[in-house]
Amino acid sequence: MVAILDDRLWFPDALRARHDGLVAIGGDLSVERLALAYRSGIFPWTVNPITWWSPEPRGIFDLENVHISRSLAYELKRGRIRVTFDQDFAAVIRGCAEAPRDGDSTWITEEFIRAYIRLHEAGYAHSVEAWMNDELVGGLYGVAVGGLFAGESMFHRASNASKVCVARLVERLNQRGFALFDTQMVTTATQQLGAIEVKRPEYLKRLKTAIERDCRFV
Repeated sequence: MVAILDDRLWFPDALRARHDGLVAIGGDLSVERLALAYRSGIFPWTVNPITWWSPEPRGIFDLENVHISRSLAYELKRGRIRVTFDQDFAAVIRGCAEAPRDGDSTWITEEFIRAYIRLHEAGYAHSVEAWMNDELVGGLYGVAVGGLFAGESMFHRASNASKVCVARLVERLNQRGFALFDTQMVTTATQQLGAIEVKRPEYLKRLKTAIERDCRFV
């Protein structure tokens, strides 16, 4: 049975998720609830009502086995795209919201944008920006808790921009001692970079170990 959340700050065990990954409905998008959700292996996906999910299988990157193709390695060496961190979170999340997708809508609504900007201001949500000639041409954003980085969405306006962001992000996560890079689901783009699928119990096991680490994204 799917839990119905109220004003109390809690989530059911993610292992109790419905077959499609739905864990709970309701609650709010406060900083405290969002932080607890990521610690619990859960993330929001829609509003009106707010729905909370823990899909199976779960997409992740094995931080030691990210695939850098020859063309991407050349792009990184070339330096055509400059990458920064947390320089313009609002522009990145809005870029993700505006990116073309299958269908006519995005889950990144204004309510989501405001909630994740608050999460960024609280030190949990972070952005990776790709620049060419001082123009934002791509980026991604996600949430860091302990040694977990949960990627939420990415976009590009120039070829390879989002892939360069992922590659530079992986470098940073490894340098800072992160243990888990969650991608929620494996897409064509993330699969090309080496994303894999794991079962929910395996993900939650890795998550428990990751959030015990004391890591700093910036």
